[in-house]
Amino acid sequence: MSDSSSEHSPATPDSEKLKLSTKLAYGAGDVGAAITANIGVFYTAYFLTDVAGIAAGLATWILLIGKVWDAVNDPVVGVLSDRTNSPRWGRRLPWMLYGAIPFGITFFLQWLVPRFSANDSANQWGLFWYYIVISILFNSFYTAVNLPYTALTPELTQDYNERTNLNSYRFAFSIGGSIVSVIVFGIIAALIPNDRIQQYLVMGVVCAILSVLPIYWCIWGTRDRILARAAQNPTFEQPVSLPILQQVRIVLSNRPFLYVVGIYLCSWLAVQVTAAIIPYFVLSWMRLSDAVVAQVILAVQGTALLMLFIWSKLSQRYGKKAVYFMGMSVWIIAQAGLFFLQPGQIAFMYVLAVMAGFGVSTAYLIPWSMLPDVIELDELKTGQRREGIFYSFMVFLQKVSLAVAVALVLKSLEWNQYIRSTPENLAPIQPDSALLAIRIAIGPLPTIALICGLILAYFYPLTREVHADILLKLKERKLKAQ
Repeated sequence: MSDSSSEHSPATPDSEKLKLSTKLAYGAGDVGAAITANIGVFYTAYFLTDVAGIAAGLATWILLIGKVWDAVNDPVVGVLSDRTNSPRWGRRLPWMLYGAIPFGITFFLQWLVPRFSANDSANQWGLFWYYIVISILFNSFYTAVNLPYTALTPELTQDYNERTNLNSYRFAFSIGGSIVSVIVFGIIAALIPNDRIQQYLVMGVVCAILSVLPIYWCIWGTRDRILARAAQNPTFEQPVSLPILQQVRIVLSNRPFLYVVGIYLCSWLAVQVTAAIIPYFVLSWMRLSDAVVAQVILAVQGTALLMLFIWSKLSQRYGKKAVYFMGMSVWIIAQAGLFFLQPGQIAFMYVLAVMAGFGVSTAYLIPWSMLPDVIELDELKTGQRREGIFYSFMVFLQKVSLAVAVALVLKSLEWNQYIRSTPENLAPIQPDSALLAIRIAIGPLPTIALICGLILAYFYPLTREVHADILLKLKERKLKAQ
């Protein structure tokens, strides 16, 4: 399982070491994406069905269309950011600079519940098209900000271990942002206990502001490092000129990249299907309150945050694959256990949530630490750096797969006669068919995905030694070109 031992670790050049201020600024760049994504994945489905009052079938299409568009625009932004060439800001930062404010505004607009007609049926369709349009706009700006941000990792450092450490800062901020979003929502829910429409409106305003400001910290805190490395390595900022279809063929012929995509897909399929179904599971199966939903999410995310730096240190000693196996093994036990959890077993529910946090932490850290290594292999083969296209295709495949999976889970609730809550009945008794669908979505489905991810991780070929050899060859090529 281990992909190296510490005694084989290559020396890290001083130029590849990152300042603490740079790591903190880089990490801050993921706060906005984390807050909006966390609120989205945990609350959007429930908001659409039980707050806005949209039928589950229509809500399924809103989620599916928004996420498919979110996936489709990823390769477009990836290629365009690869081709961007700003002497003042580089390739990635202009996208973040100009996209941040529209990103915040469109996030807020998702949580309004406008009234289009006194006729309930006509109003349903008015809400449907409103959320479709806003979802497309928000996901466009989300991609414009977040995808160039994720592609910054290989431009900040080439060192194998430093990248894992850098990503631990990124995901510490990411999970921290997720936790903040849950706390904010919990406080707002406590202050406005009986008006869910007002709760979501206030949450939208507060979280939009909290999401936009850290993006500018990231821009100003990483700019000097990015431009300095670009000056030392001109290929980092050289626009990629190959036609997009040829780039796609090159990307899909990179076997280690396909393994990384598979590992990432399996991990995040488990994360997002579970996240989407948690409110239904806690409220309908466990028969607990809205406050408990937030507490369960905090138990998972809090544990994941605490484990990030521990996993990062263990990765330096034992390798990325070994750490992934450690976290996933605990997570599989927890995920499978949720299916057998019974109402009243509240303490056991929190234990399983903490155990899941061990694995969720590695799902954040390991695939994103592997991807920059894959990009260097591509550079060795082609002579060009194309971070944007690799990151965009990874996110594209993830979003399409997860959109379909989450939509099917939501559709299964409709097929199994799920009863929406109303202001008069906030916690309706669900039929056995709906309860079984909820339990399957939170237990067996994610467990199968995690097992598939373990199998793919076992065969992942880029060890620390292989990566060191890639960097050595790239360095030799650079010296010959001088």
